[in-house]
Amino acid sequence: MRRPAAQHAWVTRALLPDLAPWKASADFRRLWMSGLISNFGSFLTFVALPVQLKDLTESTAAVGAIGAVELLPLIVCGLYGGALADALDKRKLIVWTEAGQGLLSAVLLLNALLPHPAVWPLYAVAALSSALVSVQRPALDSLWPRIVAHDDMPAAASLNSLRWTVGGVAGPAVAGVVVAYAGLGWAYAADLLTFAVSLLYVLRIAPSPAAEEAAKPDLRAVAQGARYAWSRKELLGTYAVDLAAMFLAMPLAVLPFLADDLDAEWALGLMYAAVPAGALVVSLTSGWTSRVHRHGVMVVLAAAGWGLAIAAAGVCGNVWLVLLFLTVGGGFDMVSGVFRSAMWNQTIPDELRGRLAGIELLSYSVGPQLGQVRAGGTAAWAGVRASVWSGGLACAGAVGLLALCLPGLMTYDARTNEHAVRMRERRAAVA
Repeated sequence: MRRPAAQHAWVTRALLPDLAPWKASADFRRLWMSGLISNFGSFLTFVALPVQLKDLTESTAAVGAIGAVELLPLIVCGLYGGALADALDKRKLIVWTEAGQGLLSAVLLLNALLPHPAVWPLYAVAALSSALVSVQRPALDSLWPRIVAHDDMPAAASLNSLRWTVGGVAGPAVAGVVVAYAGLGWAYAADLLTFAVSLLYVLRIAPSPAAEEAAKPDLRAVAQGARYAWSRKELLGTYAVDLAAMFLAMPLAVLPFLADDLDAEWALGLMYAAVPAGALVVSLTSGWTSRVHRHGVMVVLAAAGWGLAIAAAGVCGNVWLVLLFLTVGGGFDMVSGVFRSAMWNQTIPDELRGRLAGIELLSYSVGPQLGQVRAGGTAAWAGVRASVWSGGLACAGAVGLLALCLPGLMTYDARTNEHAVRMRERRAAVA
């Protein structure tokens, strides 16, 4: 029987984040800090841009159209960005795309300062930003396995989630206050500043050149990555589940209108922050994730929980209950993300990592973009709250069907999966 002190220590280790990647890798720490800072600024713009569109157009469809203009750059640049990440120095790609994002924030700032801001720059910046993010993310995602030990990848996924959620909670909360009391320009200016600081961290990361066996960044290389992804049914399952969850149950595009419907305009910043807040709670208590091996089962259960929580948020007429269920949904979404990331990073060969990261980017980014269009269109037709609750129920049903159709996802075990075992042995041989 455990003594009280030993039991307390065991519970602490089981809940608190595993800091092994942070302690072992200086480059991991630099990338983590860079992402924390730039994510905070990006979430300021994430709130400010749809609010500005709402003020200029008073149209749910116009706000939802942000997802439409981001979609094509996301698809094209995500796939090609994955090939670039395998063929070029990953650090250089990250540096140049981070600088480009800062320039786009400057464009938004200049437009906001005009006496009569134009609508078209908002869509243009959204499309270009989507392109840059789609090039950068495969380079980032394929860099983590190079700087983090194989068995530490679940811990790294949790810490990266923590980095994102801290910005996701603080950014929208601050943005709601800044936009309401200081103006949109201040939100865009703060975003520009965070990109400048983030660059200072990225520039200190060691070069990460392409692998010797890396393919040239052409259509043949993209097709090779797609064939590999198709051959891995458990990976396809993670893509399909996340795509369904985000397309059907992502409510962010209609949150400004939901706040109006609930007569709680003051709560808009809290609504945007609620989903990341739930994710933050999971990240801060993520020590248990390193002890779970049935990653596919966790992905499915968490995605279904996300859908049910969003459905409950759409049904409720009390703003505090809406915030509660959005927070619960964010927690479920984070659990799904941690185990998806662990599956990807522990099983995909280094020479294919960038291209598969591009496909992964599509799976977790195309869904939200299309989801914005779906949410805005459904709200225009059936009402804001109906858009939210119907999407949540459809998500839970779709995830259940996918689980039945994808047995490989449900039986995945990180201890015995042939791809995970092969990558573990390869990393051990290199070490």
